[in-house]
Amino acid sequence: MRCLQCGSETPGTRVVDSRESADGVRRRRECGACGVRFTTYERAECGAALVVKKDGRREQFSRAKLARGVRLACFKRPVPAEAIDAIVRDIEATILGLGLHEIPSEVVGDHAMRALRDFDEVAYVRFASVCREFRDVESLAEEIEGLMARRRRAASERNQLRLRFEEEQPCWS
Repeated sequence: MRCLQCGSETPGTRVVDSRESADGVRRRRECGACGVRFTTYERAECGAALVVKKDGRREQFSRAKLARGVRLACFKRPVPAEAIDAIVRDIEATILGLGLHEIPSEVVGDHAMRALRDFDEVAYVRFASVCREFRDVESLAEEIEGLMARRRRAASERNQLRLRFEEEQPCWS
């Protein structure tokens, strides 16, 4: 491997430490020429999944492009970088786990929106506004109303579960 500091390939770099990480192998390397240490990450490339765009074009699935879209949706939101990386990793695993050679861009967008909706509603609306191509304020308002209705249903279900639990408890008084 070529040294990132001096560019030397001979005598090369040696691996000082190697560890499993969440999305591959993390290796600490040391250059034999200049002695600088640096970290590399190795990740298996899972198949050559193609994303079919709305206009019919096909392009290689890009984790970097997905991450850029999620980061942009989370811009200036209280979302840690580690959480964004975890979201992207989960979306990528789900999409590649489908085992499809060609994946419609709508499927990628839907998985990303589902992950963002459960994580940060503002980021979800930002991502959805690009992915669903809202034409006017009314369609955006409908999406937000749907999100709020979902939140109300979830709150109602939480309350119902609590009531059901209270009813099942024996009354000793």
